Amino acid sequence: MTSETARQQFAVTDKPHIALAVGDAAGIGPEIIVTLLADPLTARKANVTLIANMPALEAAAKSRGVPLPTESDWLSIPQWPGLHRVITPAKVGEENGLFILESLKIGVAMVASGQADALCFGPLNKGAMRLGGMQQEDEMRWLSNELNYKGVCGEFNVLDKLWTARVTSHIPLSAVSSQLSAEKVARAIGMLTRALQDAGVAQPKIGVCGLNPHNGDNGNYGDEEGRIITPGIELAASQGYPAEGPFPADTIFLRARDGQFDGIVSMYHDQGQIATKMMGFDIGVTVQGGLPIPVTTPAHGTAYEIVGKGIAKTTAMANAFDLACRMGTGHRQKTLSSAK
Repeated sequence: MTSETARQQFAVTDKPHIALAVGDAAGIGPEIIVTLLADPLTARKANVTLIANMPALEAAAKSRGVPLPTESDWLSIPQWPGLHRVITPAKVGEENGLFILESLKIGVAMVASGQADALCFGPLNKGAMRLGGMQQEDEMRWLSNELNYKGVCGEFNVLDKLWTARVTSHIPLSAVSSQLSAEKVARAIGMLTRALQDAGVAQPKIGVCGLNPHNGDNGNYGDEEGRIITPGIELAASQGYPAEGPFPADTIFLRARDGQFDGIVSMYHDQGQIATKMMGFDIGVTVQGGLPIPVTTPAHGTAYEIVGKGIAKTTAMANAFDLACRMGTGHRQKTLSSAK
């Protein structure tokens, strides 16, 4: 992208431009997104391209008692085949899986080409995505493949001021130990540190979980702490990413809750997820970290059991949108700087 092209794309407004996809149109995504768009503050925060499904939006607006989103000076709704597709609510199927993948492709392309600053989407259903053709283990890897990105990436969970990363993710618990390495621990520490710095934390305080009960009890309950995790922390420090630990996983989040850490690196999916969801299930955000574009989504799922009841909580979606605005602004600044 030339500097002139970048200036032309970003000179219209100082607000970030967010590509906003509803996620799984069979879930609560349409409901929480019509609520978000009905909030007058949303228009003040960003310009939005809404990648949606109109039948689902119409049902969602009716259930929430809010106006149906329409195009305006800050909101555009592109015409695409999925816009009017009929999708069965609260059901995992190929149709909604295809919709998810097609809509995300549009959002990814917008941000990658400079037409938007960040991608934010409603909750997804991995089962539907696989029926729709996803070959990867999760959306993180799908997004990486779509962007042709070969570098390091991983999910971050953001809960107010606490960010959580993990060394391993969507793999069986029985495979966790064999998939750990000092290099992967250091990589997660570095990636989380850089993400926090991008979010405005100049010198992040990072804590690292142990793997075994009581942090291995000096090797009595497992040796991964001394054999893998501690060397990983030392390696990260040598690369300029200091962190503390390892600490027992059953107490480290108490320290984080009390403000001792800005970020926690866990060893596997549920080790961090259970703690953060207990601390704030309805407010958490997932960041697809390490990718060349900013991507955020609520940390909760599609909640099929309450679709159409108008009771889905919207705080996590609003938080995901706000974080996309912050990250999108930073991404725009980097784009403009690199284009000079």
